[in-house]
Amino acid sequence: MRLDPFYLIVDSSEWIERLVPLGVKLVQLRVKDRPDEILRQEIRRTKAVCAAANCQLVVNDYWKLAIDEGCDFIHLGQEDLVEADLDAIRRAGLKLGLSTHDDTELETALAAKPDYVALGPIYPTILKQMKWAPQGLERITDWKKRVAPLPLVAIGGLNVDRLQGVFDASADTVAVVTDITLNADPEARTREWIDRTAPWRY
Repeated sequence: MRLDPFYLIVDSSEWIERLVPLGVKLVQLRVKDRPDEILRQEIRRTKAVCAAANCQLVVNDYWKLAIDEGCDFIHLGQEDLVEADLDAIRRAGLKLGLSTHDDTELETALAAKPDYVALGPIYPTILKQMKWAPQGLERITDWKKRVAPLPLVAIGGLNVDRLQGVFDASADTVAVVTDITLNADPEARTREWIDRTAPWRY
């Protein structure tokens, strides 16, 4: 399986409606702590936008809703993986991405037979409190050797100026959150990410 090298992660359908039509081809909807009905509405809105834009939608965490709503890709953190019904996810035909931060988590992830593995944080991140130190570029190279031929997604503290180093270290895809959502011009920054990741798109 091949992923687009630019992986946008946002927390609302509003962001997806703003940014996906600019040419984003891989996006994750990561909404936290909302009632199921709101989550369901968010998934439905994002599915419609992504279908129209030929963009792959990945739903974070809420695998039961993703199955109910006919989604085809789910991303789980390690805590969510413990509680997830992997058989149900596979029976529904969902592709699966998993987060990893250390060797134990990587072993757990690979045992679940995911469709991609994510590693982070590569650099310090302001998105959330992390108990793990920044992984650095050498860890990307090591992880890629261990997960190949699965795609490796790098996440955490990334911006367009760090892309070359991350791809040179053997990441297949680079995920971004705050470099776009906290930018003064998110649309322009999104276009820059699309342009700057183009050399790895083919």
